[in-house]
Amino acid sequence: MRIHLPKRSTVVASDSAAYHFRLQDELCGHIAAIQKGGGVERQNREHRRGKLTARERIRALQDPNSVFLELSSLAGFELYDSLDAPCGGIVTGVILVAGRLCMVVANDQTVKGGAYLPITVKKHLRAQEIALKNRLPCLYLVDSGGAYLPKQEELFADKDHFGRIFYNQARMSAQGIAQIASVHGHCTAGGAYIPAMSDYSVMCKEHGRIFLAGPPLVKAATGEEVSSMDLGGWKVHSQDSGVVDAVAATEYEALDMLKNHVRSLGGGCDDGLDDSSSRASLAQIEDLYEIMPTTIYQRFDPRLIVACIVDGSEFDEFKPDYGPNIVTGWARIMGMLVGIVANHGVLISPSAQKATHFIHQCTQRHCPLIFIQNITGFMVGKEAERSGIAKYGAMMVRAVATAEVPKITLIIGGSYGAGNYAMCGRSYGGDYVFGWPQSKIGVMGSEQAYSVMQTIRGGGDGSHHLDSVESFKSAYEKNSSPYYATARLWDDGLIDPRQTRNTLAAALASTLHKPPKPSLQGPMRL
Repeated sequence: MRIHLPKRSTVVASDSAAYHFRLQDELCGHIAAIQKGGGVERQNREHRRGKLTARERIRALQDPNSVFLELSSLAGFELYDSLDAPCGGIVTGVILVAGRLCMVVANDQTVKGGAYLPITVKKHLRAQEIALKNRLPCLYLVDSGGAYLPKQEELFADKDHFGRIFYNQARMSAQGIAQIASVHGHCTAGGAYIPAMSDYSVMCKEHGRIFLAGPPLVKAATGEEVSSMDLGGWKVHSQDSGVVDAVAATEYEALDMLKNHVRSLGGGCDDGLDDSSSRASLAQIEDLYEIMPTTIYQRFDPRLIVACIVDGSEFDEFKPDYGPNIVTGWARIMGMLVGIVANHGVLISPSAQKATHFIHQCTQRHCPLIFIQNITGFMVGKEAERSGIAKYGAMMVRAVATAEVPKITLIIGGSYGAGNYAMCGRSYGGDYVFGWPQSKIGVMGSEQAYSVMQTIRGGGDGSHHLDSVESFKSAYEKNSSPYYATARLWDDGLIDPRQTRNTLAAALASTLHKPPKPSLQGPMRL
């Protein structure tokens, strides 16, 4: 079935279109700013020293004309009151190297010398989690001063703190997932363990240094005075300690060595996109801006979003006349077959039953799932309870949790309450979660939250107000905003809506080169 789109208006752009273009431009502005790392002057300083920046290293590493799926570019955005941490101080993403999809983790030395803040650790661990799940070789472009000492209590000793990075390296290596590193600058303390824990490490002659403690700390601890080169330079680690496996004269040569090593792993693949069966969608996101809602309470057909994403805008819909609050069906994205679960508004019992049935179908076929969220939650009230919303909602949540297929989530509007879980929010083990700049995440909307608090504090009659209505709503809205969420890695990045098709295709491709897992789901029962 081809999805037919409304004709684009030829009149002056509506308020709705202006709203969406404004959000799109705001996001693009933020992304452009963080791509400068610690600032143009710091980048220029690295260039004067003969060094590349983190993003320049990535561009030199990836195959020509390939896509870099960057993850969590706005990590750390306005997270620390007195500390600027663009991109969380580290650049991560899925990259094509020598015809093989890999996970790249590159320290940005222009942000606190590449030191690890708490958000840096969290972002690094998320990259490793994705690599482990999808069996992607890990490429570490190391230029790090180790832990950021003023915040050491937030990143050192707990389970998911700094040490987990090295634990993950050991576990992935043991499972045959290659760990490969190149050393581009000073790698101090924890930064030294990354190349040391890798299966293969390259070191740049001029700027590469590896040591557990730099010259100042060595002098303070032992009284020994030693230069950085004599303490941890290329001769030490290639000829004496054996920490590195190869030495490169330049950064470009080091990156070429990484490419050659990836090529030697064998099992190379194409970029995962089947161009022979791929056809462009018949619509662009901008075509919908005039009719897309500006709030989650306005009705909108999610099929129109699907039409902008899938090949030929063709969609094989499943149970189109049942459970209309949710849309399910099969399509292809750049040639790759996917099952799509897209909703708009509140989830009712028939919709939950339909989605559960469809998820079981996809699991049996080992078909990846894409969830498109714009959900206010489950329906509440006397009639909803009698219709079994608790039972059927729980069945849908269980189906999502046990579906052993790739799962990718796109939040295009609201993501509230248990609806976040049912539509595969972060806690439900999906491979990726992306958001649009109008997305919001929370237990409920700000108006509903205020009403609940007002009733509770007023003894049930709503007669007593909170101290400040506006301050409560303002704080609640801020904490539900997409920038608040993405800064804390509740998703894997906010994306320009125009890049949705390409982003989903790249993410999907990274999930398709791992063996399917046996289903955890039993026979279908409603």
